[in-house]
Amino acid sequence: MAVIEVAHQGGVALVTLNRPDANNALNRDLSEGIIETFSALATDDGVKAIVLTGAGRCFCAGVDLKALTEEPELLSTGMGLGPESPLVVALEKCPQPIIGAVNGAAVTGGFELALACDYLFASERARFADTHARVGILPGWGLSQKLSRIIGINRAREMSLTGNFIDAHRAEAWGLVNRICEPEALVTEAMASAGQIADSDSKAVAALKSLMNDGSRETLGDALVMEGERGNAFAASVDYSQMSSRLAALRQRAGKQ
Repeated sequence: MAVIEVAHQGGVALVTLNRPDANNALNRDLSEGIIETFSALATDDGVKAIVLTGAGRCFCAGVDLKALTEEPELLSTGMGLGPESPLVVALEKCPQPIIGAVNGAAVTGGFELALACDYLFASERARFADTHARVGILPGWGLSQKLSRIIGINRAREMSLTGNFIDAHRAEAWGLVNRICEPEALVTEAMASAGQIADSDSKAVAALKSLMNDGSRETLGDALVMEGERGNAFAASVDYSQMSSRLAALRQRAGKQ
């Protein structure tokens, strides 16, 4: 059984973590599968957006502690920690937007995997927890920095220091997830959102994603300078002869919303 399943619909790739009997916990095979899959999708011009979800009742239970016990060097030689981790780099460098469709529990390393997505939809059955402190390890894929920037430092402290779970409704109220879906509708709604991205200009989407992500690491003043510089450079590459037809399509779409 493949530990990663990839299905294509139009310009959208649906990536499913497929170790349901192990709650999609990250062992070497699954970690390498994620790295290989996202590295391949990043260079696929036919893929405009990606949805990431999990098979079974969990999104991802984090690092497989059984595998880590049997292979203590798994984190250092396989997944790696820090911004140069192959797992982090594979998702971070992916130019297409990644929507996380969180179908169940996203715990610790699995929570970090969710935070690597550009935005999240959650099933009513989704739950989130950071249990690093309870297990006795530290985050290494961005959670200690990303979570506080999304939900606020005090809420992030509460989650990480207590190790308590929050449900989908609290996650939505805190701004962690964009939308709560019926469990059976989760992937459909995430794919529909990805399809709307796929309908946009792919070059502009990739540039805008990069600009927003890079700008979030800067002060507001520096980020605005970055926007101006990149905006001017991008404007020079736009074919304005196509603009009328795009605006007409946009007006038609707006009328249906």
